[in-house]
Amino acid sequence: MDVSLTKNSLLRFCWQLLLSQWFFIALAVFIVLAHFFPNFARHGGLIRGEYSIGYGAVAAIFLQSGLSMSTKKLCLNMGNWRAHITILTISFLITSSIVFGICCGIEKADDPNIDSWVLVGLIMTASCPTTVASNVIMTKKAGGNDLLCLCEVFIGNILGAFVTPAIAQMYLKTGIFAFGNPANGTSVSNLYRDVMKQIGLSVFVPLFVGQVLQNVFPRQVAWTLKTFRLGKIGSICLLLIMFSSFSTAFYQKAFQSVSHACIIFVVFFNIGIYLFFTLICYFCARPPFLLFFFRKDPDESCSRVYKILHQLLRPFYHSKKDCICVMFCGAAKTAALGVSLISSQYGSDSPHLGKLLVPLVLYQSEQVITANFLVSIFNKWSEDEQEDQSAAAQDLEKASSGCVETFSITERQEDTIFIQQERQPPL
Repeated sequence: MDVSLTKNSLLRFCWQLLLSQWFFIALAVFIVLAHFFPNFARHGGLIRGEYSIGYGAVAAIFLQSGLSMSTKKLCLNMGNWRAHITILTISFLITSSIVFGICCGIEKADDPNIDSWVLVGLIMTASCPTTVASNVIMTKKAGGNDLLCLCEVFIGNILGAFVTPAIAQMYLKTGIFAFGNPANGTSVSNLYRDVMKQIGLSVFVPLFVGQVLQNVFPRQVAWTLKTFRLGKIGSICLLLIMFSSFSTAFYQKAFQSVSHACIIFVVFFNIGIYLFFTLICYFCARPPFLLFFFRKDPDESCSRVYKILHQLLRPFYHSKKDCICVMFCGAAKTAALGVSLISSQYGSDSPHLGKLLVPLVLYQSEQVITANFLVSIFNKWSEDEQEDQSAAAQDLEKASSGCVETFSITERQEDTIFIQQERQPPL
């Protein structure tokens, strides 16, 4: 009897463990499938992964986002210019300059186990914009401002088509990495067209359709989201995106083109640099010196300069929900567009393309795995803010319903008085 109960409890524990870690198990399965069948989901492969997954899976993520997000709140977050400046500065300038400095030191060390083209790939990875899908999913899971994250996907990836090649030229034009300058190779004339097409068809159009359906058929959309549990679709599509990226890398023999020591170095470097970038994002989103200089809200005793500076700079100390968005967006790098950005600059027939893509493909999978572990930490950290916002929303709802009831009571009283006045005989 005790043995059977122990077996049942053990089986139940194993089953719950598998369910809780289904994402990592599925990711491992997809990586194995990509290794043995790389031609299936690669770019230009059997199912044309650059379209069926690169467009289809990303479009499904943003269609679900459009169906579930408030249009008014989305527009308000689009105007949050302080958060956009913070994220874009981190994503394009701070992260790339840090990686460039580290890679210069590694190249100067002249370690034969570290391939120089892999270091160029690290620089190109750090120069890429924020990822298209995973940051939105992780921000939503962690209780962050996913609407702000969605706006950042638009702005960051559209700017990335212009900024990433410029940053690559800034770092690779001269110096020890001049051999990796993409301007030495093929033209990038089709780069802007490809990026605009992908952002438009896979992000803007499905988001717009979702917003229209949500505002025209709100009850039907809410029922569909709840009944079919469409909230899980983002994680499934994210697995497909990584499946396509790994398939492309395995097909191009990216991992065979460099030594095992170099791959191990890139794996641990990516994890460390992602966590370091996340820490930098936190201090950029909530700089302590702002609380020191602006300890109190401005009043009549404060000078005019203090009032102006408080109004201009104090909002740069973001809320916890916005900070979570900054941490996920600032540290993340896109592989869906990054592969196109690198391939367009160096040419799809470049003999070094596999080495250039190794850091990017590994960084994408590692940032998703690491972010999954950070989700629970960020959730606990922002619990108080989430509770305050939910309580405020409930109070607002009660107040609005109370106003409606008061208005209806007052309206009935006025009707009663008017009827009584009509019934009174004239003097």
